[in-house]
Amino acid sequence: MVTAYVMIKANTGEADRLRDDIESIEGVEHARIVAGDVDIIAKVAVGTPAEVKDIAATAIQDIDGVEDTQTYIAMD
Repeated sequence: MVTAYVMIKANTGEADRLRDDIESIEGVEHARIVAGDVDIIAKVAVGTPAEVKDIAATAIQDIDGVEDTQTYIAMD
């Protein structure tokens, strides 16, 4: 099992809608709106690093309203 955290910057006023869209992606355990440099943090749990890439670099970044993402893979 690979666990990763995806930090997501959203366009202004889009965080609530984006959270719902992101949580509907298979492999995303949950997404939370946060205060700070990013707007949403999503926890991803999948079988391989390639699946993390598919979710972060394709599924999430393709959602209208996502400005930027950063992905961190858990080491333990």
